[in-house]
Amino acid sequence: MFDIGDKVVYPNHGAGTIVGIETKNILEEEKKYYIMKLPIGEMKVMIPVEKVEEIGIRNIIDEEEADNVFHLLRGEKSKMSQNWNRRYRANQEKLKTGDIYEVGEVVRNLTIRDEEKGLSTGEKKMLSNARQILVSELVLAKDLDEEEISQMIDESFKDNVKEEDN
Repeated sequence: MFDIGDKVVYPNHGAGTIVGIETKNILEEEKKYYIMKLPIGEMKVMIPVEKVEEIGIRNIIDEEEADNVFHLLRGEKSKMSQNWNRRYRANQEKLKTGDIYEVGEVVRNLTIRDEEKGLSTGEKKMLSNARQILVSELVLAKDLDEEEISQMIDESFKDNVKEEDN
């Protein structure tokens, strides 16, 4: 069970804060929902309380783990399939886990690939979504705003490029 004020991650949407718990009558059945507000885009999401585990809702990472994510972003690109379709599916599976390190890996790998060879339209959209999910959790974990976190992520890649040049 989560409480109002808890910061959680919804795997496909990103991180947010539970701002309410409501009971709704849907198809003559009463169900409880967490109301989660996302820090980016001011979107609100209703999460069925009974499906929290199935969906994979989890608490956000702490500040130390956030630092580990930035360390991961500065790392080298993982080996990826040259086949666009296989690479896309593998990245999609990583995103579905809701694991911040998997999401970070997708952001890192696609960002580096974009700089090296460019990305297809589908992969550009995936990178944008993955980055938004990553930023939303890091904003809450580091207690910084979206712009500051985006800048820190960009700096991580600049460090990565400099290391490759040496």
